[in-house]
Amino acid sequence: MLYSLRGELFHVEPGVAVVECGGVGFKCNITMTTARSLPSIGSDVMLYTMMNVREDNIEIFGFSEQNELRIFRQLTSVSGVGPKAAISILSEMTPERVALAVAGGDFKTITRAQGVGPKLAQRIILELKDKMTALQTSDGGFVPPMPGDGVVPGGMPAAGNAAEAVQALTVLGFTPGEASVAVGRLDSAMPVEQLVRESLKSLARK
Repeated sequence: MLYSLRGELFHVEPGVAVVECGGVGFKCNITMTTARSLPSIGSDVMLYTMMNVREDNIEIFGFSEQNELRIFRQLTSVSGVGPKAAISILSEMTPERVALAVAGGDFKTITRAQGVGPKLAQRIILELKDKMTALQTSDGGFVPPMPGDGVVPGGMPAAGNAAEAVQALTVLGFTPGEASVAVGRLDSAMPVEQLVRESLKSLARK
């Protein structure tokens, strides 16, 4: 299993980046978000990768950030969501926005992605929320949200922006305990997306 590729950016076209490593060019399917972050042709580049193996084909998907790879894996774990649909969603939305849409039950935002209809978007919300609930139940640090802001006993930020940020981070695959500690260090008055973004920075440093 490929974890990442580092080498020379050899070729770029819509939805594709070719990274040359040791004289071998690896074709990576990419999102628009990753495409916008790529350096110029001939420059050194590193992509986090996931390999999809089928009977008739082997594909590599490359991402400029671990969080994009993380939510790609979450999306493709949903029944009926293949790599193409996941790439489409992540080309339309950042990983943080996808996580917030799932946490908030906002399936309409997900339907903005090309080829993703209401039924599929609702299935994404339902299945990922089920996984989030299962993770919360299994995590010893989880305490159900309560009215008011701040942090309740057990380390779980209470209702409000902090609680939404914790839910979004859980969608991204972090445990409620990890998410609670990261969000609890920040000002709960910050916008939810900023809380998620800043929390991800601190979680990435671990």
